[in-house]
Amino acid sequence: MAIDRRGFARSESALAWLVVLGLAGLVVAFRPPSAAAGGLDEARLTRNLTLPAGFRINLFAEGLGRARLMVMTGTGDIILSSPGSKVLLVRRDGDGDGRSDGVSTLITGLNSPHGLWLDGDWLYIAEEGRILRAPYDAEGRRITARPGVVLDDLPDDGGHWTRTIKKGPDGYFYVTIGSSCNICRERHPWRAAMIRFRPGGRAEIYATGLRNTVGFDWRPENGALYGVENGRDMLGDDIPPDELNRIVPGGFYGWPFYHGGGIRDPDLGRMAPQPATGEARQIPPAHAFGAHVAPLSIRFVRHTRAANLKGAALVTQHGSWNRSSKVGYRVVALFWRGDGSIIQRPFLSGFLKSGGVSGRPVDVIEADDGTLYVSDDYAGAIWRITYRP
Repeated sequence: MAIDRRGFARSESALAWLVVLGLAGLVVAFRPPSAAAGGLDEARLTRNLTLPAGFRINLFAEGLGRARLMVMTGTGDIILSSPGSKVLLVRRDGDGDGRSDGVSTLITGLNSPHGLWLDGDWLYIAEEGRILRAPYDAEGRRITARPGVVLDDLPDDGGHWTRTIKKGPDGYFYVTIGSSCNICRERHPWRAAMIRFRPGGRAEIYATGLRNTVGFDWRPENGALYGVENGRDMLGDDIPPDELNRIVPGGFYGWPFYHGGGIRDPDLGRMAPQPATGEARQIPPAHAFGAHVAPLSIRFVRHTRAANLKGAALVTQHGSWNRSSKVGYRVVALFWRGDGSIIQRPFLSGFLKSGGVSGRPVDVIEADDGTLYVSDDYAGAIWRITYRP
């Protein structure tokens, strides 16, 4: 099924320029590591990848283009966003060989689709400028009617283009919208923010000061909402830290006036509102990552059989584009201690070797049997991770 929407060419070309320009000599090319003909060299790629004891990884699907966010259907298929215009269906492994049984286009003609959510038989798709939903037939593996608009008028005037949508335990749909710039004061109140809505209702601002929170999830133990945050650029290799934030209603998380635990931004810190205003009361990060690691998704593990992963959250670190030596390009595990502090441990690494890049993790989903799937928009692939003690 195809949808026409004016403006796709503009947003796609703008993104291309952002990728090409960057800082001279520091940009990672968005090209699969294998040239066209023979596909990915799975043996070579997996040889460099490391996981904790008991975990194994294999290539589940390839040739997916810019593989971004995923959602699993009730029949075990994966629906995948592949910007600029497509949503793909990646079929489950029906024959037991550990690989997808095939890939097809579920819907095309979209404007930078990114976030996906399945709510019963409804597939929600977050485009750059609006939220769509369409009836989805899981058994027939098809969209059964033209998508309708659920929420329109998301800001789409450039800058961070991704929109992530998830349904919370309270029944609201939550959407994150990144900033239009690296560092500026936004005009649109939904920029650098999280909003929420119910279908048919009006959207409301939930939290602000979130420069680019692409991934978020609710911790099963207590229902707390956590989001990963990409900090600003152009302050050197090591500041500011990318963040994990516990996001609460009405919370303000610093951007563009502060980063880290209340450190004033050198450009806009002097313009911070006075302490009497809500914006001045920045909520500090729950955990700090390294600068420029670019965390894109967080997924709390719910079904694993691995004792050393229970209660953890997996965070993809997409990797730096504007640092003199590359960092990120991996998946880390976060663990909550009894006192509320968080420790970080490596989970999946090896996409970065001697400065060379073979993959950029984007999203993680978990099947009911504990199998993990990791999307990779550099290799155009989905990786499958299983556990056997």
